[in-house]
Amino acid sequence: MGGLGKTTLAKNVYDNNKVVDRFVCRAWITVSQSFKMEMVLQNMIKQFYETMKKPIPEGMDAMDVISLSGLLKKYLEDKRYAIVFDDVWGLEFWEFIKSVLPDKGTGSRIVITTRHVDIVRESRFHHVYNLQPLLPERSWELFCKKAFQGSRCPSELEKISIDIVKRCAGLPLAIVAIGGALATKQNNKLEWQKFNESLGSQLESNPRLESITKILSLSYNDLPHHLKPCFLYFAIFPEDYSINRAKLIRLWIAEGFVKGKKGMSLEQRAEEYLNELIHRSLVQLSEEDDVGRIRRCKVHDLMREIILKKAEELSFCHVLGDEDSSFNGKFRRGSVQKGTNTFAVETIHRNGQIRSLLLFDIDAMPKILTGISFTNFKLLKVLDFEDAPLYSVPKDLGHLFHLRYLSLRGTKVKMLPKSIGKLQNLQTLDLKQSLVDALPVEIKKLKKLRHILAYSYHSTLGVRFSTVRGVHIGEGIGSILDLQKLCHVEANKGRGIIEELGKLRQLRRLGIVNLLEEDGPIMCASISNMKYLESLAISSKDDGILNLQTISDPPRYLRTLTLQGGLSRLPDWLPVPRSLVRVDLINTRLSYDPMEVLQALPNLLELNLNNAYGGECFCFTELGFQKLKVLVLYDMKGLKTLNIHEGALPVLESLEIEPNPQMEVPFGIRLLKTLTRIDFFGMPIEFASSMLAQDGQNYHIVEHVPNVFFHRSYADDEMTLSLR
Repeated sequence: MGGLGKTTLAKNVYDNNKVVDRFVCRAWITVSQSFKMEMVLQNMIKQFYETMKKPIPEGMDAMDVISLSGLLKKYLEDKRYAIVFDDVWGLEFWEFIKSVLPDKGTGSRIVITTRHVDIVRESRFHHVYNLQPLLPERSWELFCKKAFQGSRCPSELEKISIDIVKRCAGLPLAIVAIGGALATKQNNKLEWQKFNESLGSQLESNPRLESITKILSLSYNDLPHHLKPCFLYFAIFPEDYSINRAKLIRLWIAEGFVKGKKGMSLEQRAEEYLNELIHRSLVQLSEEDDVGRIRRCKVHDLMREIILKKAEELSFCHVLGDEDSSFNGKFRRGSVQKGTNTFAVETIHRNGQIRSLLLFDIDAMPKILTGISFTNFKLLKVLDFEDAPLYSVPKDLGHLFHLRYLSLRGTKVKMLPKSIGKLQNLQTLDLKQSLVDALPVEIKKLKKLRHILAYSYHSTLGVRFSTVRGVHIGEGIGSILDLQKLCHVEANKGRGIIEELGKLRQLRRLGIVNLLEEDGPIMCASISNMKYLESLAISSKDDGILNLQTISDPPRYLRTLTLQGGLSRLPDWLPVPRSLVRVDLINTRLSYDPMEVLQALPNLLELNLNNAYGGECFCFTELGFQKLKVLVLYDMKGLKTLNIHEGALPVLESLEIEPNPQMEVPFGIRLLKTLTRIDFFGMPIEFASSMLAQDGQNYHIVEHVPNVFFHRSYADDEMTLSLR
């Protein structure tokens, strides 16, 4: 049953260092009830290639099941792999998937988690582990960890706490959720007694699912009023859907869930909401970025079932899928999922009062959204077409006066209608990975815009680097004073635009592409006005010179910085933003070692350098880079050695070095005791051979590193060799 910890146990095994060391090819696949085999196969292939640091095969997204199966079989033919299929619901899935996974006696392993005993019985797995509820002692330990952050239970709360743990019936999900809710309360006996009494006598009754439902419903009921709609909003997303943190926050704001607080932006306030839901263990962190921030989150599938029922009872939202054929009620938010259900279209049409419409996994656009006027939906606040097969936007888009959120991300839309200038309440315009390359001049009329995301990645520069295509904007952008994000803007169409950017004093994120050298000083003057800027990315036209020395007042909250283009020297202001956690330097072609400046940045966690330096040696001095965890060195063909002193890079975890034919094995690697992974790309065979355990004269340099990989290209094929 749900909530016993099957996924958690499997994930702990999957992430165990021994498993990571033994299986170079690994993949974690969440299956769920509504899986598509093409997507499952694509996901597997992508994870295998990413784990091996290889580029994804071209044209894979257009392949059918047969082609994908052949590609997967060929790739895994002689490899030892480990795959986890999480949350398998049907035997037919297993019958198919085992036919495409080769078993050549290489010691590969397949793990599935499922709620259904029949799948296990019929599949005849070699080892079956029936997860049982936690014993009382373990339940108590877990409860105290969540409710008291690992401390002892106060004596005045011990009796009440024991009763609560007993009623959780050994179910980890229930214990964690209730403990998380109680962790937000003061250790007050009367308050805890009230909480305990509200559980009700039904908690100990059967069936157990009913008990879990009551516990988890209580967790929802105990939420503060302002968090309830935020939590219910997760019901809109498909099962097992991992939602991007920034998108979720923008949606919450558009829906009006986030209330302002003095000294904080709405986005910062919304992030507080999300962190509280995570702290209460109602929302799970599913992915972090390289600097430790939440990237994606989700709710447990059992939790989603509960909040979906609650959301429908309140007419908060309704999910419209292929199986939905009888719903006649009213709802404020619609989530269209799976296929092109005709009934879903008719249901939406009957709900002219609908406030939000989000599309997921749509094969073809419903006619109601392409052939019928938007005038039928004048109350819409949110319209999310992300990844839908949409090629144009109706000209009467401007009739949606109340619209606050419009996403055309990943669509085939090339142009926005001029009527967009009528959307006076629009806060988010998301055009990322669409075909829109210019914004209409009417965009300047949208004074409430907070986020303009309008860029796409159109080529890669190694594993971690991509070039960006921006969007052309007209004069008047400086009048949208509430803008928080603007990325990426084509800067080669006149200095007037660059000057106007200086008026956008609330910007948190700014991306500029194709900046001309002569416009650098104007760009610097504009950036000096952006006191709250947290992320800045600037690239020059055709990788020409970046002239960015004259920022008189550097943004002190800057966290990430990307500079792409020639630099005679690093900007003098670079050490000022002490909050910098990530720096990317691309094609800067510096003539001197930049490490002297960079290693003094006190909070730097990640440093990515691509063709950033033309010299022969990087020097890492004592006490340099005290917090750096990730170091990436690409395309510096003159580089011969890394001079790493004792005390430098004390917490470095990952090191990546791409083609440097003349490079010697850095002797100082032996000093980096926290390294867990090294990736060498395109190095000579002799370089790799020198680090082999048998007869490798440099093996002692890297023998303490658990994972050392060598990646090479041969014609159209990629090869990865593991040292272990």
